[in-house]
Amino acid sequence: MTNKLRCLTKFALLGVLFAGSSAFAQVVGSKHDFTAGGDAPQTTSVTDQVCVFCHTPHGADTTAPVPLWNKVLDSNQGRFTRYSTLSTPTFDSLEAPVGSVSLACLSCHDGTQAMDVVINGPGSGNYNGTGAEIDPAAIGIMTGTPVPNLSGDLSNDHPVSMQYGGGGASDADGDGLFGGTLGDPDFNAPVKATINGQSIWWVDSADPGGTALIREKTDMLLYTRSDAIGGGGAVEPFVECGSCHDPHNAGSATLTQVSFLRTSNAASAVCVACHTK
Repeated sequence: MTNKLRCLTKFALLGVLFAGSSAFAQVVGSKHDFTAGGDAPQTTSVTDQVCVFCHTPHGADTTAPVPLWNKVLDSNQGRFTRYSTLSTPTFDSLEAPVGSVSLACLSCHDGTQAMDVVINGPGSGNYNGTGAEIDPAAIGIMTGTPVPNLSGDLSNDHPVSMQYGGGGASDADGDGLFGGTLGDPDFNAPVKATINGQSIWWVDSADPGGTALIREKTDMLLYTRSDAIGGGGAVEPFVECGSCHDPHNAGSATLTQVSFLRTSNAASAVCVACHTK
């Protein structure tokens, strides 16, 4: 291959990458942007730092299973009313205490603390280990029920902190498409990879730009937990808020139909990615 051809190939690949990435809106300007340029119901002009409301490069909560999380997570996991309390006969997965990435989402969406409470505030010298508001005058508790303020009652929402597919998959399984038997046969097989010695699970979506058996942002992500609810203490894949939602993908009426979905829900594509209906 000549140098000229190599260059043309590289530019072509870059064009594909940029074309693919432009299909998704960003958090900047979205309802997760609390700055004056954002679309959140409550915004502030005190700071123009979009990411600080959730993330910090220094002094993050190391107990949070979310990258560089800038909030103190609620330790009272038992105060949430879970889906299993409905005793629905078709719900045959075990539930762990509400936690993992779902607890990070609920640090705003349960309506118990102001949305701008952070550990490490914007600028220098604004660290507070217990959390402090960035702008108490402009931003407060999340409003709007039952969505986006879910409160502590999660019984009317899609279950989270539940074993995927009724259980059966664990970190003892080999990488690739799960070839074992799920507890509930009405679920599609998940896919596993091992990164840095950790089990990574997801369910391939039907996104036309996706690649099978390769984890991508448009796939339904699963989260490993070792709550030992199934006995034996195996690390299993769980469904959490982040399985269906990407907090950085604002979405649009033509893209996802609902803001912050991982992929388009046309023809219920988000649902049937996991459920064999």
